Amino acid sequence: MENSDTIRLAIFLSVLVLCAVWEWAVPRKARTRSRLLRWSNNLALVGFNSLTLAVAMPLLAIEASLRAAQLQVGLFNHLALPLWLVVPISVILLDGVIYFQHVVFHRLPILWRLHRMHHADRDIDVTTGARFHPIEIVLSMWIKIGVVMALGIPPVAVLVFEIVLNASAMFNHSNAKLPAPVDKALRKIVVTPDFHRVHHSVIPKETHSNFGFFLSVWDRWFGTYRAQPELGHDKVEIGIPEFAAKNEQRLDKLLTQPFRNDRESN
Repeated sequence: MENSDTIRLAIFLSVLVLCAVWEWAVPRKARTRSRLLRWSNNLALVGFNSLTLAVAMPLLAIEASLRAAQLQVGLFNHLALPLWLVVPISVILLDGVIYFQHVVFHRLPILWRLHRMHHADRDIDVTTGARFHPIEIVLSMWIKIGVVMALGIPPVAVLVFEIVLNASAMFNHSNAKLPAPVDKALRKIVVTPDFHRVHHSVIPKETHSNFGFFLSVWDRWFGTYRAQPELGHDKVEIGIPEFAAKNEQRLDKLLTQPFRNDRESN
């Protein structure tokens, strides 16, 4: 897995460009903020988060997977299953963990203060899919490491999952329009942009629904699915009202949002 970082970066950039072109060609919803303001700060946050992980984490998910294999710990390291079967099972299980993690970050007030920075984006597009607070990124990595070691997930499965997760997050946050029949067919399996846009509505019952990132089945199975926003996709308001000010999209404001009282942003 020596080239895993290069592979992930290349795919991240490729999907970013493809989704950006898609949004430009067939936008789904009119923007309310300057793309330059949002993109520059959202992508700066991606760089800051990468640096934070490099400095703060003793190991990442792939390294944890390698360590589990060396120590022969974790479920899959004790089951005689072929790799071609273990990989898709691992991706599905990890996606389920991300779903439940997402629900918990909405349910617990202290974690919601971290996660709401993702929701405070006043528009939703491809860069929103990578906009998370660094503390949430670190906590998420520890959760992923724990699951990877407990299940003994092989390194190639971790790499596939991280690629799928990042690509699907950029895809389903894209401000791009899918033909209705295509959306209807795809959302039976995966999270589409229209599926996920509901989750970024300012209406609480919509904010706290549609938690899936890759597979859409989790929301259907656990009763958190909403088909469409109440006001329709053209009129649905995106974001967190308490952080609606233009300057709240600056990197310094993004980083300090969890530690400020809501009224300070008004």
